Amino acid sequence: MHACKLRIALALVTASGAASAETLLNYGNDPFMQVSSRIAACPEPAGPRISEAEWRRDAHHRIEHGNHCWIEGRCRLPNAFLYDKEIAESLKRRLDTLSATLPAWRDSSLWITVRGRWLTVHGCTGATFPKAQFLEGMREVPDVERVIDQTTATPARGVPYERYASAPPRAASAPRGQP
Repeated sequence: MHACKLRIALALVTASGAASAETLLNYGNDPFMQVSSRIAACPEPAGPRISEAEWRRDAHHRIEHGNHCWIEGRCRLPNAFLYDKEIAESLKRRLDTLSATLPAWRDSSLWITVRGRWLTVHGCTGATFPKAQFLEGMREVPDVERVIDQTTATPARGVPYERYASAPPRAASAPRGQP
């Protein structure tokens, strides 16, 4: 009888632990895209994916940030987040241009989050990555107010961003012709 109660208690603790693990979602529908993938061991960032509790906690700040540029007269639209989809489209065109004019930027594994007219560049860069020119190219995207650099050339020492916990670890690629 005691062993049966112990198994039931263990099952309840395990089930409640699984239920409390929150799913990370992009509650704000902020544009988030992977734009390069040359560095195999680069961990995927959480980007705009957060828990529901974090979303609720950040809601006031997000509303304040969204309306601030309108109140100050720096925005043509009444909310900074209304620019994000348009910025994401312009960003794709800018990256196409950079691929032709600054091809070394592809020596990276990068993700970009567009949030309230801010671009956050997350990821890992190779030895030939032209960081200053790339970030300047991001600043030239129309309506971008700020570019935040969260990249590293040494991912083995850690990354300057929160990792996406649900992402499986990436295995290093085998050379062609080998399993």
